Amino acid sequence: NARNRLVEYGGRSWRPLPGGGLVFTNWADQRVYRVDGGDPVPLTPEGPARYGDLYLPPGRAEVWAVRETDDVRDLVAIPLSGLLSGGEVRVVAKAQHFLMNPRLSPGGGHVAWIGWDHPDMPWDGTELCVAPLGDDGVAGPYTVVAGGREESVVQAEWRDDDTLYAVTDPTGWWNVHEIGRDGVRGRNLTPMELEFGNAPWKPGMTWLALAGDRLVLVYGTADRRRLGVLDPATGELREIGGEATHWASTVSAAGGKAAAVPATPFSPLEVVLADLDGGGLETVSAPRPLPDRALLPEPESMTIEGVHAHVYPPLGVQGPAPYVIFVHGGPTGSSPVMLDLEIAYFTSRGLGVAEVNYGGSAGYGRAYRERLRHQWGVVDVQDCAKVARGLVELGRADAARIAIRGGSAGGWTTVAALVHSDVFAGGVAQYAITDPESWAAETHDFESRYLDGLIGPLPETRQRYTDRSPLLHAHRASGPCLMLHGLEDAIVDVSQAERFVAELDRHGKRWALLTFPGEQHGWRREETIVAALEAELAFYGQLFGFETPEVAPLKLEGGK
Repeated sequence: NARNRLVEYGGRSWRPLPGGGLVFTNWADQRVYRVDGGDPVPLTPEGPARYGDLYLPPGRAEVWAVRETDDVRDLVAIPLSGLLSGGEVRVVAKAQHFLMNPRLSPGGGHVAWIGWDHPDMPWDGTELCVAPLGDDGVAGPYTVVAGGREESVVQAEWRDDDTLYAVTDPTGWWNVHEIGRDGVRGRNLTPMELEFGNAPWKPGMTWLALAGDRLVLVYGTADRRRLGVLDPATGELREIGGEATHWASTVSAAGGKAAAVPATPFSPLEVVLADLDGGGLETVSAPRPLPDRALLPEPESMTIEGVHAHVYPPLGVQGPAPYVIFVHGGPTGSSPVMLDLEIAYFTSRGLGVAEVNYGGSAGYGRAYRERLRHQWGVVDVQDCAKVARGLVELGRADAARIAIRGGSAGGWTTVAALVHSDVFAGGVAQYAITDPESWAAETHDFESRYLDGLIGPLPETRQRYTDRSPLLHAHRASGPCLMLHGLEDAIVDVSQAERFVAELDRHGKRWALLTFPGEQHGWRREETIVAALEAELAFYGQLFGFETPEVAPLKLEGGK
């Protein structure tokens, strides 16, 4: 199981070795292993450390990684020869509280990485650092060559021994800049109001790959992502992505081809090889069975009162229909335009879906992200309500039959919308934050200061936490709530759901709580995914007054 728990979300858990085989992080013990066709061989010792963001530095018989031990992170080198050969893990660099993107210069003389400290999140402010690498393989004193408290560098690759290509946003958009290792900033190679990066929730995400003297780039907005080839000499950017509407945050290039992962509204994420000259796409991942295309909704991207949304119409419904507002997590995330069988599950049963990329969402520039600064629980709720009302005004949605649903931060917006607006008839909240102050004290290190920017620092702004807490205002819920939560969630403890439904019950509001053993922050088991979807459909059936004979009834507690 090649996953890791670096900053809890994990990332870049495996790399292919040049001569064949793989190095990977193993979920069960978080150690790094090498596999060459036989049994995997551990490369790191037993212990509490977690490893992630694996990187193979050119010309060195080792794998580099970010190591995390008790909320302390450093950049380490791990010999590929293994523990039995006497190899030891070597610390290459210690710097900021969080680290990612280790890169060795082509000549081997310098190492670069991206780091940041509390209270910043990596989309707020990061530092691109360069340090000389000694003969002992240890970095010397480092220089910050780009970034800062109000500039977010999310990826950097060496062009040559003197210059890096850095995806950073001093213009308010993640563009590709030339940065000298002496800190001298060169050209902005993509001076456009488009995003050539995204919010790095996981280490190891890539939007840029070197292909000789060209660059392969994933770029666009959350409404449409593209794959393109840039000639830095001329500035020409040529799209080669075909009909895909979304490209995942991973791309690599070699031999005149790029490997990348696109999707469309009618096809899932697939691994493709793109010809950099001819532009042809070859799908190399195995095909997957899909429903009949006639059952899949065709999305429409629209902007309602300045709020971005993707609307998926219900199948076979004429006139105003029941609608569900889908709220993405993060909140510094976004909903892409791509096949989503959860959406199709509901639209094929007569429910419309609108995914809202509310203020704060990534993919539309820093100014749009900053709309949520200190306004979490206000702007996100208002934007979801704007889209719901807009769909009513357009004659698409029935004002009396609109629900809201989301997970994690989207779960927060769901329950906040229930208690701080009167638009929604009910809500479905998955692994939701319901009380921000207690969550800030309970959650993991990576997000432990996230609320400083979303609501405000504590204790100075405690009144905001009190005013916005869904838990403390559960008596105002505009409709029933279905809560779904994993019992092994290390990011949002199940007590957040338990306390909220207890308050709903105390005030005579209707609710249901389903918990899932073995699940963490998001569903991975097939039986959980099925149970959660069927419970949600049954909930909408009760809420909107239609029969759901294909699923088991859902019992709602509480009520007067």
